[in-house]
Amino acid sequence: MAAAFTALRVLLGLFFSLTGALKVSDWLSADLHRHMASEFVRFAKVFPLKELGFVPEPGRYLVVVGWVEVTAGLLLAFGPQLLQEISNFILSVVMIGAIYTLLALQEPLAMCAPATLSLGFLLLLNIRGYPAAPRPKFE
Repeated sequence: MAAAFTALRVLLGLFFSLTGALKVSDWLSADLHRHMASEFVRFAKVFPLKELGFVPEPGRYLVVVGWVEVTAGLLLAFGPQLLQEISNFILSVVMIGAIYTLLALQEPLAMCAPATLSLGFLLLLNIRGYPAAPRPKFE
């Protein structure tokens, strides 16, 4: 079972790294990068902290989310356990924000499926995917 969770963790980390790279650069696909940039113009309008007066500039928002996904994805896939758990939390927050944004824009529920599935896998890893800490032996 540990091998299945390791495979899930690595694949999920690589998935986030790839989607983050699509947001950061047009090197992989110029069309997808342009599409993401146009979507983030809409996403910035319903940013969760907008009520507090913070509205991000869409281009910077895209780049920040992209770099967070690339970095946290690589750490989730290949980092030490502590950094895996931290990156899992960070990516979970990003996915919750993505679901909130899509629901606030009244997108069809099918548009929420990738973020919801990713969040489900992250939560599964958080609950079951890491080995328990060793218990000290009493003499």
